[in-house]
Amino acid sequence: DQARDARCFVLSLQHWLGGTPENLEAMLLRVSGGYVPALAESQAIDLDRIMDPVVLPDQGIWHPCASEIYSTLGEYKEWYDNEHCPMAGVPTGAPLVGVILQKSHIATNDNGHYVAFVQELEKRGARVVCTYTGGLDFSQPVTNYLLDSMTFEGAVDVLVNLTGFSLVGGPASQDAAKAKEVLMKVNRPYLVSVPLVFQSFTEWQQSQLGLHPVQVALQVSLPEIDGAIEPLIFSGRDGTSGRSIPMQDRISTLATRSLNWANLRKKRNAEKKLAICLFQFPPDKGNVGTAAYLDVFGSIFSTLQQLKQEGYTIEDMPADVEGLQTSILEDPEAAYSMADLNIEYRMSVDEYQRLCPFAEDLEENWGKPPGTLNTDSRNLLVYGKKFGNIFLGVQPTFGYEGDPMRLLFAKSASPHHGFAAFYTFLEFIFKADAILHFGTHGSLEFMPGKQVGMSGSCYPDRLISVLPNLYYYAANNPSEATIAKRRSYASTISYLTPPAENAGLYKGLQELAELVKSYQGLRDNEQRGAAIVASIVATARQCNLDKDIADLPSEEGDMKLLSTEERDGVIGKIYQRLMEIESRSLTAGLHRVGVPPTAEESVATLVNIAQLDRPDMNIKGLPRIIASSVGLDIEQVYRNSDKGVLEDVERIRQITEASRAAVRELVAQSTNSEGRIESVNPLQGVMNFFGGGSPWKKALAENGFPDVSEDDLAPNMEYLQVCLGEIVKNNELSSLVKALNGCFVEPGPGGDPIRNPDVLPTGK
Repeated sequence: DQARDARCFVLSLQHWLGGTPENLEAMLLRVSGGYVPALAESQAIDLDRIMDPVVLPDQGIWHPCASEIYSTLGEYKEWYDNEHCPMAGVPTGAPLVGVILQKSHIATNDNGHYVAFVQELEKRGARVVCTYTGGLDFSQPVTNYLLDSMTFEGAVDVLVNLTGFSLVGGPASQDAAKAKEVLMKVNRPYLVSVPLVFQSFTEWQQSQLGLHPVQVALQVSLPEIDGAIEPLIFSGRDGTSGRSIPMQDRISTLATRSLNWANLRKKRNAEKKLAICLFQFPPDKGNVGTAAYLDVFGSIFSTLQQLKQEGYTIEDMPADVEGLQTSILEDPEAAYSMADLNIEYRMSVDEYQRLCPFAEDLEENWGKPPGTLNTDSRNLLVYGKKFGNIFLGVQPTFGYEGDPMRLLFAKSASPHHGFAAFYTFLEFIFKADAILHFGTHGSLEFMPGKQVGMSGSCYPDRLISVLPNLYYYAANNPSEATIAKRRSYASTISYLTPPAENAGLYKGLQELAELVKSYQGLRDNEQRGAAIVASIVATARQCNLDKDIADLPSEEGDMKLLSTEERDGVIGKIYQRLMEIESRSLTAGLHRVGVPPTAEESVATLVNIAQLDRPDMNIKGLPRIIASSVGLDIEQVYRNSDKGVLEDVERIRQITEASRAAVRELVAQSTNSEGRIESVNPLQGVMNFFGGGSPWKKALAENGFPDVSEDDLAPNMEYLQVCLGEIVKNNELSSLVKALNGCFVEPGPGGDPIRNPDVLPTGK
C-alpha cells in the first residue's frame, strides 16, 4: 500500500506540474479511482489506461502546429523549414521573427493569443520561432535558442516579447543591466507587447487613460529600461472563463510592424525609402525646421551625407546647408497659404478618401475634404522635397493654433485632413520603409487618443499606422520623449543639448562691474572711496538694480556718512547681484547632429559637471577642492556671497575663473588643430609627475591657488576625462544607421547631462 501511495503521489504531482487540462483530468481520475471507496471497490476507473504525465520542459521552442517541444534551433528549423513552411506556403528565405512566450499559457492551453500572432505572421509570409521559459528570466531562452552559433548575434530579424514583462526578473526583480547585455548581443529591434491584465476589453476601450497605471508601471516602464519599444496591446481576458482572447486588429498591426522592422534588415540600403519629418510651430515660414536646441537643417545635411556614405539612394542633394534649406522653403511655381514651402505632391480628394481609412471620421471637426489647411481648394498639399529615396517633408500644423489645449482635451478633437493626408502620402504613395521625426518635437504624439495603450481608434496609432518610427529627441527631455515612445511607437535617439554658458554682462552692467572693481583699490580712501560708492549706486539705479536690491541707498545720500564696513555691504550686494546676472546660464548656440563639439563647448559642459559633489563616487566638486586649499568652506563662501559679503563675492569669481582654467587645460590635451575634440588623449595623466605637476594644477596656481593637492584633484579630473570621452563619442548618427539597419539601439537614461553624466554619450 505504501508503494502504491508513493507512486500515486509522484504521478499526481507530475500531472499537476504538467498543468494542461489533460494532465489535470488524469490527476483527478488517478486519485479518485484509487482512493474514492465506491470507485476503488468497483474498479470503475481503469488506472492502467490513464495517460502518463506529460510535462513540458522548463524551456524550449514551441510552435502551435508542432507535435513536440524542440531543444535546439537546428532541430526546430529542420522541421519548420522542411515540413511546415512548404505546407503553410511560407518562403524559406522570409524574415524570421523571434517571439518570447510564457510557459504557463502553453502548459494550460491558454494560448489563443499566441496562436493568433503566429498565424498572422505566417499569413503575411514570415517565418516564426517561439521560445518560452517557466521562470521570469526570459534572457535564458533567448540566449539558448535565438542566437546564431556562428556570428553570436541574433538568429532572428526582430524580437517580439508577448509576455509584457521585462526581459530579466519580470515585475519583481528586474535586472536591466543583464537584459541590456543580452539584447545588445542579439542586436535586433526589441518589441514588448502587452496583454490586458487589470482591465476588461470594455474598460480599456472606454478609458481615456488607456492601460491601467499599475500595468503601465510594470509592463511598459520596466521593459522600456531594457530598451523595449512599441507597447501595443494585443490581447485581453474573457470575463467569464478568464482565458486569453486575441485582439485581431491589434495583432494584425503588431505583426505588420514587426515585419517592417525585420524588413529593414533584409532590404538593401539603396532600396530603402526614408521619410524625414520637419516641424513648424507656430505655422510660419520662419519656423519651418525648428526643434529644441537643434540646428535642424545643418543636422539633416550631416545625416544625408552619412546616409549617402551608407549606400542610400540620394539624388540631387544640395551642395550645402543653405541649398538644402532653400529647396524646402522656396517654391518656384506658385503661392498658396504657407506659400513659400515647396509642394512635393498634390493629393486629390478622391485619392485621399480612398487611401486614408479614417478620412470620414475627421469631417465632424473639419468638414468635407480638402478643408482649409494644406490645400489649394481642390487638392491636399504635401509640403517638402524628394531627393531620390529620401523625402524631406514638413509636418502640417496642429490646426488648433489659436487653442492648442483643445487638441489634447476635447473628446471630439482630431487632426485635420491635411495632417492625415501627409501621413497617408508617406505610407501609401511615397511608400516609406521608415520615418525619422527630426528634433524635439512635433505634434503626432500629442494627437487625441489614450495616454498609454493605444487602440485602433487613437489618432497617433492611426497616423503612424505600421511604419517604423525613429525620433531624434533632446537628451534632457525624457518626459516628452516617453510620450513619443508610448503614443507614436517611436524608437527615440537622443541628441546632445548645447552647453550652458555664462550670460555675461553688457552696456551699463559692464560699466557697473568696472566701477565695482575700481572700488577695491579705493575703499580705504575717505574722499575717493565715498565718491566711487556714490557713482556705483547711481549706475546701479540706472540699471534698475534698485528693483532687485531692496535697501539700496538713494543717489542723494551722502556716502561719506557711511563707515567702510557699511560701504562694503552696499557694494557687496550690488556685486553679488552682478555676479548672479553674469553667471546665469544661457544656451550656447545649437547642436548639430554628427559634428563633434568644439573645445570651448566641451569646456562649458565640463565646468558645470566639475562643480557638483558626487559623494556616491567619492568625488568632490572642483570649487570645494579649490576653496579647501586656502582653508575655506565653500558652503560658507556661498552663503556669505548670497548675503552680499564683498570679499566672498569676489572669492566666488576667483574660484569660478580658476575652475574654468583648470578644465580648459584638461580639454586642451585633446583638442585638434580645428579647435574640436574628436578623441580623448589617454596619455595626459602621465604629465602629473613632471614639470611641476599636471597642466590643470599649474592653471590653478596661475589663478591664485597654488596649494591645491594633486591627490584631491585626481578623482575629479579622471571623472571629467571620462565625461569628455562620452561627450565626443558622437553616437547620434551611428545609432540612426543601426536602427535603419534593423539593429538594437542601446538604451540609456535621459535628463540633465550635467547632474547625470550617465545620459552621455547621446545616441541612446
